Amino acid sequence: MKIVGEKISLEELKQLAEETFGDLLKATVDVAKEIMVIGGELHSDQEAVLLSTGSSQKDIWGINLYPDKYPQDNWLEFDSIINLRPSFGNKTRGIDNPEIRKKIIEIVNKLIVG
Repeated sequence: MKIVGEKISLEELKQLAEETFGDLLKATVDVAKEIMVIGGELHSDQEAVLLSTGSSQKDIWGINLYPDKYPQDNWLEFDSIINLRPSFGNKTRGIDNPEIRKKIIEIVNKLIVG
């Protein structure tokens, strides 16, 4: 797993995806710190890394990236069990709040160089 706070290349994402799921790379984004953790098999492991560095639970969201589909709209998927948090107003594995989805897209686009 890797914490990404600076730009990362699309090629590096593709390599990390091939090492785990082939075409899929799991990522967990902290929308307050504007960083993400990539790699590994579980969003919950990435979430633990962010929590251990001082991130707040309410700011952490799980996504999936499909580097081979970049820059198509469907290259980023909002789907993770860690997103299922009714106490924070999110009742699905997706991300129900459009503002949070928009913020995640902005962060991912800022950090990934295509």
